[in-house]
Amino acid sequence: MKLSQSVFKNIATLGPVGYLPVAPGTWGTAAALFIIVALKPSVAVFVVLLAVSAVLGTVASGEAEKVLRKKDSGHIVIDEVAGYFFAMAFLPQTAGYFIASFILFRFFDIIKPQPINRLQYLSGGAGVMADDIAAGILTNVLLQLWRILI
Repeated sequence: MKLSQSVFKNIATLGPVGYLPVAPGTWGTAAALFIIVALKPSVAVFVVLLAVSAVLGTVASGEAEKVLRKKDSGHIVIDEVAGYFFAMAFLPQTAGYFIASFILFRFFDIIKPQPINRLQYLSGGAGVMADDIAAGILTNVLLQLWRILI
């Protein structure tokens, strides 16, 4: 394994997080929540987080699939990080929104409603990332509507 493949695999799995024995995707989402709480990002920083997580996640997960020799391996959790970032984009950074977005994002990521489920069949890193980003966007849209209606 090349050094770059090892680095990308570690990014894609968030080091040991992707190897936790129970619910690594949920732990990956929890890591994203921790990053947001710790950084308290401004809107500009949040936009950077969205772009970097989507682009780096696509490249890293594509390389990780090669190393792990499995399509969309459960060890790859960078997709949950990016998905949760999209779920929380431009929402108030409060406990209520953190919890609601966490629960809704995990729900949509797990059940993968139409047309989200089709996105996972894209090849390479795009297939790993697209369904989670779509689940994050769906979560965000619902919470933005909630904000408007209450």
